[in-house]
Amino acid sequence: MSALGWVLPALPMAAGGLLALGGRRADRPAPAVAVAVAAVTTALAVAAAVLRPSVRAPMLAGLPVGMAVDGLSAVLVVTVAAVALAVLVFAAGEMPPSGRFFGLMLVFAAAMLVTVTATDLLLLLMAWEVMGAMSYALIGFWWHESARVRAADTAFLTTRTGDLGLYLAAGAAFAGAGTLSLDGLEGAAGAWPHVVAVGLLAAALGKSAQLPFSFWLSRAMAGPSPVSALLHSATMVAAGAYLLLRTQPLLAATGWAAPVAAWTGAVTALLLGAVALAQTDLKQLLAASTSAQLGFMVLAAGTGAVAGGTAHLVAHAAVKSLLFLVAGAWLAALGTKDLNGLHGAARRYPFVGAMFTAGALSLAGMPPLALWVTKDTVLAAALRTSWPLYAVGLAAAVLAAVYAAKAMLIVWLPATGDAPARSVSPLEKVPLPPLALAAAGLGLVGVFWTPWHRLVGGPSEPPPELRGLAASAVLVLMTFSWAVRRYVRGSLRPAVMTGPRWASSAAADWLHLERAVSAVLVRPVLALAAALARFDDRVVDGAVRAVAATTLRAVSPAARRVEAGLDGAVHAVSAAGLRTAAFSVRRAEDPLASVVRGVGAAARRLGRLARRPQTGQVHIYYFQAVVLLFALAVVLVLLR
Repeated sequence: MSALGWVLPALPMAAGGLLALGGRRADRPAPAVAVAVAAVTTALAVAAAVLRPSVRAPMLAGLPVGMAVDGLSAVLVVTVAAVALAVLVFAAGEMPPSGRFFGLMLVFAAAMLVTVTATDLLLLLMAWEVMGAMSYALIGFWWHESARVRAADTAFLTTRTGDLGLYLAAGAAFAGAGTLSLDGLEGAAGAWPHVVAVGLLAAALGKSAQLPFSFWLSRAMAGPSPVSALLHSATMVAAGAYLLLRTQPLLAATGWAAPVAAWTGAVTALLLGAVALAQTDLKQLLAASTSAQLGFMVLAAGTGAVAGGTAHLVAHAAVKSLLFLVAGAWLAALGTKDLNGLHGAARRYPFVGAMFTAGALSLAGMPPLALWVTKDTVLAAALRTSWPLYAVGLAAAVLAAVYAAKAMLIVWLPATGDAPARSVSPLEKVPLPPLALAAAGLGLVGVFWTPWHRLVGGPSEPPPELRGLAASAVLVLMTFSWAVRRYVRGSLRPAVMTGPRWASSAAADWLHLERAVSAVLVRPVLALAAALARFDDRVVDGAVRAVAATTLRAVSPAARRVEAGLDGAVHAVSAAGLRTAAFSVRRAEDPLASVVRGVGAAARRLGRLARRPQTGQVHIYYFQAVVLLFALAVVLVLLR
């Protein structure tokens, strides 16, 4: 059973690494290999959820690392593996064969599997770093397009800023308790638990695109559609919400961290709902709605609704992966993601349109679909905590109904023209029905609440009340039907397209967050990097060249006056020796000379290889650092 704990993340990690580094030879078999590995990983995840493996290994003195599958992580490993499988099947039908792409996707999923099973902050931090590196590489996958690279830079630097909090949390946990275990962080001495909570909140809010970090999700849309589907559903953004749900006892123990998380989640759900409503780009609408829906999960962590927040996380993973895959299929088929250009998309592709409709209705919170139940459990916990908190969450739920209605109605409107279109491949269609079924049926956790709560754990949570479910159902139905009726009549078409007037100008630019953060973070960091590069080229490298030139000028007189005589004497002695040994050299070559020549040839080859990594590109150096750290971790585990 211990072997299962290691194999679960190691299989996709190793296979992904081999594909990513395999060069062009790995391109042709990459889609089939990736899908096969993802299928085996999903089977292993189900087995791990049943058998609950737990593994430990020595790392640093007194700081072992470990992975374990308990109730909460059992739910997450199955979710991550299943969504990764669905996305990779879709990618096999949409993306051109690429060992680098499919390899990075597998490593991305493997890093998330380690994240949700890690039992200590040290291993969690390693997986967190790998996940950040893979997201950077995948968002900027089409690296030859400078706009996509700039988007990857912005997303990477923004999330890295939040990630610094995880280093702070790890240091504070070790200083306060002498351990990095995720269990019992609230038991650290003195003020250290408060410092740990600050770090965890910063890391989680950055990773899950909560305010003020939300805008990086907009930039992440520069990546391929399968990347968006995986990143926005079961990996990366879900990691932050999972971290807060996992460490909910610490948030509650501090007295302040839980309310901060709850209010941040609620306000993000409301404001990013307005952002979603303002979008005219389908992928941007879905991205903003991801940030808003993650706000409900962060709200759940702040109010102690661990079971409800986890249910919402799983249901949202199914819904959002479904919607992003459909959006990717339409983008590939119709060549546009602009909502005005998607009129009639559901009519042209009825099967795909039906799948999108199922996801949009669930996103709206329509009964009896999944997000109706899961969202209500979170709102019920907010109501038990604070009336104002509940009011903000309820307003966010109403906005969700409107922006989901907007997306669904536009794709069913009559087409405005005969745009060129290609067919949607069978592989692109295969994962859609299972995801739609999950988007509809995961609301059954409300019926089986007691076993679900027992599985996930966490503080006591009452089951969803019929009165609350009925009230939210009536509210969502009224809101949804109002949006449909008024939009069809055309009297509120501008409002439905761009959102409420109070929010449309700011929301269209994601609340101007990118401008503000770019001004204080991204542009200064890139300017500093450029200045350091110039300093390296002109000062450091220039000094080396100057010293070399000065040395050559200083020794040149001696070389002309002395070296000629010495060289002549050496040549005379050598010639005499060579004539004496010529016969024996011709008959049997000196073995030592062969060894020397072999060493010289090897040194030249190593020199040529050593120059190859020196590209001057930051992402290459970052990848090398990740590989070296991983190798160091393996060596430490094997030698201790």
